[in-house]
Amino acid sequence: MATDPNEPPRHSVSVAAAILDDQGRFLVIRRADNGNWEPPGGVLELDESITDGLVREVHEETGLDIRPLALTGVYKNMIRGIVALVFRCDVIAGTARASDEAAEVDWLRPEELMRRMSDAYSARLLDALTLDLRPAVRAHDGIRISP
Repeated sequence: MATDPNEPPRHSVSVAAAILDDQGRFLVIRRADNGNWEPPGGVLELDESITDGLVREVHEETGLDIRPLALTGVYKNMIRGIVALVFRCDVIAGTARASDEAAEVDWLRPEELMRRMSDAYSARLLDALTLDLRPAVRAHDGIRISP
């Protein structure tokens, strides 16, 4: 993609939640706009903090109130210029439900993730299984993780 050398680079920052239940399953949503399965989350507003945006997005999409625990990964879509921050989160209130933004919600075991979502999204959840204070840092093309 060609860019104007006089135009500053533009990136979008998104946030997503890796939420595990007591059976070791991840909460995922099927997006209403494109039908893709992803972790709940979305784009930060300019005037909100990272964690406030994460809490807002997850609530809008799933009805859940969450508490971010730890940053588990940073992912850049090299095609679209989107930087995604993924956090392991606990549910503090609510029951997961579909919404205008999430056509469906489901709880998937780690081995089920690859069947429902692309590498670029399943890696975000699988990376969250390790809470060792070293977040994963990865690049992808929107579908596949770059080597």
